[in-house]
Amino acid sequence: MKTVLAITAIALASAATLVMAHPEGQANRGAKFERLRAADTNADGLLSRAEAAALPRIAERFDAIDANADGQVSFDELRGARHKARGEKRGERFLKRLDADNDGKVSKAEALAKATERFDRADANKDGFITAEELPARQGHRGHRSR
Repeated sequence: MKTVLAITAIALASAATLVMAHPEGQANRGAKFERLRAADTNADGLLSRAEAAALPRIAERFDAIDANADGQVSFDELRGARHKARGEKRGERFLKRLDADNDGKVSKAEALAKATERFDRADANKDGFITAEELPARQGHRGHRSR
């Protein structure tokens, strides 16, 4: 039971480090903000459905982005929708890595197999334990993990 708990903890810790997103470039972020500001023709800090028509990607998802269903999209709602979409994509990628038989779901056996694989890679001296000394060595191999 301790082994299963240890493997599960390692798998969860590994997952947390794998789902880091690359930050967008500052210039790209500025250009997006300028397009949003330009679309907000009455400068009230909100996008109406009519204003959002100038931004096709927002217009096509307007109702999903408008979390409080007030007919206006705030910049906070846009940010929330973006974070939600990124989280969903990260979750899908994470599940795809674990789903060994490609059936669209992850069994306990698949999750444990992946956790065992990661544990074995981290256990540099193959003694069945991961020590603090083995962890720094493992950090250098992050870019070489198998999927």
